[in-house]
Amino acid sequence: MSDVCFKCLRPLASCYCKYIKPVQTKVKFVFLMHPKEAKQQRTGTGRLASLSLPRSEIIMGVDFTDNPRVNELLADSQYYPVVLYPADDAWTSSKEGFAQTLQGKTLLVFIIDATWACAKKMVKLSQNLKSVPKFSFTGTYKSIFTFKREPKEYCISTIESCYYLIKELQDAGIEDKAVNPEPLLDVFKRMILFQIQKENERIASGTGGSHA
Repeated sequence: MSDVCFKCLRPLASCYCKYIKPVQTKVKFVFLMHPKEAKQQRTGTGRLASLSLPRSEIIMGVDFTDNPRVNELLADSQYYPVVLYPADDAWTSSKEGFAQTLQGKTLLVFIIDATWACAKKMVKLSQNLKSVPKFSFTGTYKSIFTFKREPKEYCISTIESCYYLIKELQDAGIEDKAVNPEPLLDVFKRMILFQIQKENERIASGTGGSHA
């Protein structure tokens, strides 16, 4: 077994930590990560996003109903929690009155970090999230991730979700305009480039199998 970076939990040969630059947001991101997603070293971007967002947290699980940290965050009066999840009644940053609804509180965004099928199960099981407003994007985005097949064209990776959400919140005056979200995409592109290089090496050597 190859040596592993204890920060990003990836093999040292494919560690991206040196490319990570902190994105200091006013918004707090909390990644609700499915245990299966934690094992996706090749395509999982939730941990990479969290490392790029110093204020963020990762909470592992499937049913968060009785999760003490999630319930602590939901009960904290300094936060206005939302779940980034598509729904007919989902708010967006451009919806009239949303900025005023925050009433000076810090926006807390729960991001479900899982496959689409697992994400639906997590939301269904987690009773404490049912009353939390759903939040979605104003725009429609297409992922640049060529190594992962998404269920729908409009589905994007976790790290891209953070990037586009920050941009939309800036446009709405909710996130500080001085915040530069580009490092999120920069390290993501590094990851894609690494995968392309590995794929080319496999083709050149005529070997199969997957690499982290």
